[in-house]
Amino acid sequence: MVKKIDTLVIGAGQAGLAASEHLSNHNIDHLILEKDRIVERWRTSRWDSLVANGPAWHDRFPTLEFSELNQDSFATKNRVVKYFEEFAKKINAPVIENINVLQVEKYSENNFFIKTSAGEFEAKNVICATGAFQVPVIPSIIPKDSNILQMHSQFYKNPEQLKKGAVLVVGSGSSGSQIAEELNRVNKEVYFSIGPHDRPPRRYRGKDNVWWLGVLGKWEAKTPKPGTQHVTIAVSGYDRGKTIDFRKFAHNGITLLGMTKKFENGKLYFEDDLKTNIENGDKNYLNLLDEADEYIKKNNLSFPVEPEARDFISDHSCITKPFLELDLEELGITSVIWATGYKHDFNWMKVDVIDNEGKPIHKNGVAKTPGIYFLGLPWLSMRGSSFIWGVWKDAKYVVEHIANR
Repeated sequence: MVKKIDTLVIGAGQAGLAASEHLSNHNIDHLILEKDRIVERWRTSRWDSLVANGPAWHDRFPTLEFSELNQDSFATKNRVVKYFEEFAKKINAPVIENINVLQVEKYSENNFFIKTSAGEFEAKNVICATGAFQVPVIPSIIPKDSNILQMHSQFYKNPEQLKKGAVLVVGSGSSGSQIAEELNRVNKEVYFSIGPHDRPPRRYRGKDNVWWLGVLGKWEAKTPKPGTQHVTIAVSGYDRGKTIDFRKFAHNGITLLGMTKKFENGKLYFEDDLKTNIENGDKNYLNLLDEADEYIKKNNLSFPVEPEARDFISDHSCITKPFLELDLEELGITSVIWATGYKHDFNWMKVDVIDNEGKPIHKNGVAKTPGIYFLGLPWLSMRGSSFIWGVWKDAKYVVEHIANR
């Protein structure tokens, strides 16, 4: 028997739950189908020591706070899971867990047919809220049949997973940076491959970087600068929040390398771009300080001065004279962690709303086929679209569109 519903939401992560609150506010009958559990990615696709990258006052929905936390602290992974469980209960989200969507297709002029592992549905609207982290990407550089343990950061949990010996971490975003530092702290010999990245300060002149990104209008930016759609951002809430500083990594014993290029005869080869990547990260960092200073001056604000924020420690020798090749066996490198991002997977979407590269065709989450919507994707409507507060705002827009159809 086909179950009929006005709006079907696919995915019970932060995007699906945000959509549910707005749908309920508009009295729109809906269900959320989740192939695992609520916010499963936070439960099983993060490492044990992870904390949120933004403070508790920021990384949340507007309608529920992290009640017992200091609002300037950074929630642990488990506390974030608890938060979303509390939110789902608060809004009485109609979630069906452990149900996999197999296919969405056009059924009639106004309805869609949804085939799942637990039955069939008919819906007027479908919101694809499967998020930005769908299929982990591991570059095909090191052969799978080598003796090297290779894992994506999605499956890294703690240092005990790794083989005895040194480890290479590839990817200079938040995941790679935090994992490399954790391994260094437990006295693992760590090699760290760093590509182009943005490196914002954690705090500056008394305010967190998320506050600065807000008042400077960067969260609301509608389109990225050319070539920066998938820019890597090195930021961390670890250790109560601190600025990522790759020079300190080097002085603490981590060997820094440029971008990983190729593997031949037991050797890994790297681009000669390490110093350039670090210096460009510095430019991004200093530009934000300059914009913050200008904002303070323009608005006549009495914020504490912080001249030391512009001081950098000296370059380590591994930056000025980087290794361009490594013999993995000779150096005892037995594990590689690829913190190299994700790609989309919309193979189940049989409606003509996906382009030839597998990317959704939409404007601010509204697909070209009426009744299909997307949430949780980077730059869906703005820079902040894939963040907790940003997806809530996008969900409000999408649901208002549904309500007015």
